[in-house]
Amino acid sequence: QVQLVESGGGLVQAGGSLRLSCAASGRTFSRYTMGWFRQAPGKERDFVAGISWIGGTINYADSVKGRFTISRDSAKNTVYLQMKNLKPEDTAVYYCAARSAVPISTTTFSYQYWGQGTQVTVSS
Repeated sequence: QVQLVESGGGLVQAGGSLRLSCAASGRTFSRYTMGWFRQAPGKERDFVAGISWIGGTINYADSVKGRFTISRDSAKNTVYLQMKNLKPEDTAVYYCAARSAVPISTTTFSYQYWGQGTQVTVSS
């Protein structure tokens, strides 16, 4: 069984920053790709960023490039999403996900494990 637990969400003003964390447990993640997705009310769950454990390959959605940074701490089995210059349109529930394959995927069905989500609200 795999568990993913997100933390770090909250309310922030536009232009502010937040750092989300995703702690993974239950399996060794040396061959897992990790992803961050977000879902705003009434919208689909969209890819935000992904990182492969092997090689550290990183991919971002165009909407967050230059503002968000994904990173990992292999020793802690934790993935982070540093978010800067936040905008009201970044408001969503942010989910951490894991897939047992190396290539980063931007599709939700490619990920086998999901966290419960953490709310990020950006006020204007």
